[in-house]
Amino acid sequence: MSYLALYRKYRPKTFDEVIGQEHIVRALKNQIKNDEISHAYLFTGTRGTGKTSIAKIFARAINCMHPNDASPCGKCEVCQGLLDASNMDILEIDAASNNRVDEIRELRENVKYLPVVGKYKVYIIDEVHMLTDSAFNALLKTLEEPPAHVVFILATTEVQKLPATILSRCMRFDFKLVDNDKIVGLLAKIFDENGIKYESEALNLIAKLGKGSVRDSLSLADMCVAYTNKSITYSAVTNVVGVTNPENLSGLVSAMLSHDAKGVLDAAEELYSSGKNMGVLAGDVTEYLRGLVIVKTCKNYAQILKLPESILSTMVDIASKFDAKDMLYAMRQFADLEQDFRFSDNPRTLFEITALDVCATSVSSMESLERRIADLENKLKGVRP
Repeated sequence: MSYLALYRKYRPKTFDEVIGQEHIVRALKNQIKNDEISHAYLFTGTRGTGKTSIAKIFARAINCMHPNDASPCGKCEVCQGLLDASNMDILEIDAASNNRVDEIRELRENVKYLPVVGKYKVYIIDEVHMLTDSAFNALLKTLEEPPAHVVFILATTEVQKLPATILSRCMRFDFKLVDNDKIVGLLAKIFDENGIKYESEALNLIAKLGKGSVRDSLSLADMCVAYTNKSITYSAVTNVVGVTNPENLSGLVSAMLSHDAKGVLDAAEELYSSGKNMGVLAGDVTEYLRGLVIVKTCKNYAQILKLPESILSTMVDIASKFDAKDMLYAMRQFADLEQDFRFSDNPRTLFEITALDVCATSVSSMESLERRIADLENKLKGVRP
């Protein structure tokens, strides 16, 4: 059998396997248990959060003869029939490639036919915002008054592009970004099942880079498994995904905060020569400075950052030497730099200018000078010329 990517192999098949969307699962389960199935649903949210997976589970569940806690049993003849790739009762349509009015008119002609094996005929229209205006108009009447045996599930990542007339005819569910801890738990479970060794800090980094998307996190995990040959470390993950290892950023950040211009340029040259993209590097510096601020201000910084002990100890040492206000100033400068790169033909020079600007500026010293000037002005108020 050919290899299946992790996000395909571990796609949820029941509501209980879905993570991070408990509010949606609960509502859909209650509708199934109470036999209150709506004619049209709208699933919206960031990519990889489970819209299509839940749509398929829901489509099978409302047709299942013996649902298990509102989830499809997977054993009855209807479930078996719906799992067949040739079944015509659950139709998944990609609106990105089927967005013309003629294709929607064909759909309107087909909805009148009864389902073959189940109770409902379910149309899952993915990326529905890609439909043309004329296609939306063709869909509108059918969406408003579909036959009793038809259920529409519209999925989109850009709900703002849908006409108000479509939105008003659907029951809307907003999918949330999945919590990092839940993604880490899923990754650990998958790796344990497949005999893959891992560091907990590596899993936290993969989940963090996934940015709340289960599919993106599993795709990154697939890359890491291939690169490390089933032994995933924190350092290996940084190499695979192209982010800068925090150990390599400590020299640059220390030089900036200690106002060492030569050290700043030397560290920037070393990072640049390693082939790092300047946009990614600026984001990594921002994230490192954020970590320093957390170390400086939070007692439970280890639980928040979830970094290897060697990196944490270096960050604790740096944070103890400098003022939090200087770190915040540097963090703000590099956060703005990510936007400035869009309009620059020479990102390396822009990066170095920003680093040297931080190096030459001391917020704490400036505030001290401002206070002294204010005190002097107050004293001079009572002096006659």
